[in-house]
Parts: sequence; structure tokens; C-alpha cells
Amino acid sequence: MSFVDELRVGAGFRLAEVDPDSTPGFSGDRDDGEKALAKGAAALGGLQELLFANTEHDPRSVLLVLQAMDTAGKGGIVRHVVGSVDPQGVHIHAFKKPTPEELAHDFLWRVERELPGPGRIGVFDRSHYEDVLIGRVRQLADAAEIERRYGAINEFEERVAASGTVIVKVMLHISADEQRDRLAERLERPDKYWKFNPGDLAERALWDQYQDAYQLVFERTDTEIAPWHVVPANHKWFARLSVAQLLTDALRSLGQDWPPADFDVEEQKQALGV
Repeated sequence: MSFVDELRVGAGFRLAEVDPDSTPGFSGDRDDGEKALAKGAAALGGLQELLFANTEHDPRSVLLVLQAMDTAGKGGIVRHVVGSVDPQGVHIHAFKKPTPEELAHDFLWRVERELPGPGRIGVFDRSHYEDVLIGRVRQLADAAEIERRYGAINEFEERVAASGTVIVKVMLHISADEQRDRLAERLERPDKYWKFNPGDLAERALWDQYQDAYQLVFERTDTEIAPWHVVPANHKWFARLSVAQLLTDALRSLGQDWPPADFDVEEQKQALGV
């Protein structure tokens, strides 16, 4: 099953026209989606094991870039999708506010350091796109610098892809009403207080500006070698299923096989006595 072609950003794409409550390409309900996610976990896990097994034989890797407004479910993707594979073969990095050391370098310096090595799935929980999202909305850089960064990102991703990394870029798209409900839940439940940050409300007040900034990101950085996918995310089960399918498709595109033995199999059988 692969339904995620409908999530692909293309010419004429408008974020404002995407219904965060929709489940494009998938006709089932929540129960069907959760069953499909569970069923697909075996395939995803098997493909990730194949990638990891080829660490010494194949330099390729997969990078999942997750971008979203607060509460959209990035953590759930990491737990329920990425968490279903062998953690030995996964490198997860959450990009926070840049440190003084990071600010002393070009914005892509810290990103380069976290790219996945051969045989790994890399996951960016937020990414280099923060520098053209928050950077634009909060005016942390002037307009000319923001424009430069779009081009720098495209060149960076082209180089990363040429090195053998399949890039999967996902924006989890929720509605403002859904975000309000999720933030409200965090304030109602003591076990969710730790997830609440008063600063999230300041970012929420800039909702429209962020939607415009995302639209510009898609227009400037959606490329054939690193395409964007926008996943309606009001339904958590659909978002998780979609990202799982995107990862599965990316791993399958590598066309890998199990690496050959680097020893004499028959000799080792005799030594073992079988």
C-alpha cells in the first residue's frame, strides 16, 4: 500500500487549501489506519534492518525532516513510527535555539554535524528550516539573508542527496483550533504540564505569519531530489501512518539486498560441526 503521492507538494500548491482534518489517499477510518500502521511496522523494521546490515557495504542513508507548528505531533512520530525500528540504526536530533558556538558559524554548520552516517536513518525534529521560518517571522535576519538561505538550503540538500542520502521532508499540518485544544489539554493534565511552554502562546499569536512562511518554504525549497510532503495532522493516526509509509517508500527505493558473507560459509559450518 502506498497512498502518499497525494501528500506531495507540487506546482501550484497552496497550504491554505489543505484541510488538516482530511486523510488524502486513504479511505479508511481510525481503526483501519491503526491496523495498517501496526501491519506496516514489520515491513518498515525489516527495511531498516536491511539498511543497517549494509553499513559497511553501502554508504547510503535516509534523512527524515519533521517540521510543524507546536503540538502537531512530531514527538508522536518519533515514538510510534521511528520507535518501531531498531534504535541502533537511528540518529535523532532535535534542533533547539542555537548556542553561541552555533551562532558563530553559518546556519547550516550545526545541521551538517548531525547528518546520518551510512546505514542509518536520521531524524531531524525541527531542522535547518527553522532558520527561514522563525528567522523570517521573528525577523531574526534581514530579508536578503533569508533569501540567501533558501538557495543555501537547496544547494546543501542537493549535495546531501548526491552523497547517497534519501531526504524525506514532512510538514505536519494542523489547524489553529486543533492546536488550541491540544494546548488546553496540556493545561488540564498535570502529567502534561512539562510539555507546556508559555512561549508557545506567543508563537501561536503569529499563526498566520507562520502559515505564510511555510508557503514560501514550499515554493523556494520543494525540489525533485528533496521534495516536500504536507501531511494533514489533526488525526494523529493518519499523520503517523503517512510518515511510516513515506519512510517505507524511501527505504524500499534503495533496492538493497543482504550483504554477502565476508568469510567462507562452508568452512565456518565445518568448524561449528554442522
